[in-house]
Amino acid sequence: MIDIQDEGYFPSLEELCGYVRNPLFDRFCLEMKERFRCREKIEFSSCSWEPGWNIKFKKSGKNLCTLYPRESYFTVLVVIGAREKEAAELILPDCTDRLQEIYCQTKEGNGQRWLMVDIEDDDEVYRDMLRFIELRREAGKMHVRIDM
Repeated sequence: MIDIQDEGYFPSLEELCGYVRNPLFDRFCLEMKERFRCREKIEFSSCSWEPGWNIKFKKSGKNLCTLYPRESYFTVLVVIGAREKEAAELILPDCTDRLQEIYCQTKEGNGQRWLMVDIEDDDEVYRDMLRFIELRREAGKMHVRIDM
């Protein structure tokens, strides 16, 4: 098994999937690639908050989400910024109580909320996170159109 905090060893996506040992991780990565047409970028973070290997999914230079592999589950980080805030708060009442609680308890800083959500099962929380990622993608498209 790989050491998720060994900066000297660059793991493949397959090795990270083996580390997580949850088929939902594989499915999430595949869904990101197919649905959002983006590729993964495996990076090592040496920040004290969340050190170790993670997987970023970017589209047109915008980070849609970051995955933090864990043993038997994974954590998804989605940043809700000023562009996504209104849309996020419109769909929030339709989201699970758990996601509503995470959103409300996450402090806003510099106009952003950094939502870190543990994913273990194919449930409503999983689907809610995909909706929030969709908001990130759509906000990026609007930004590109405005800047053209």
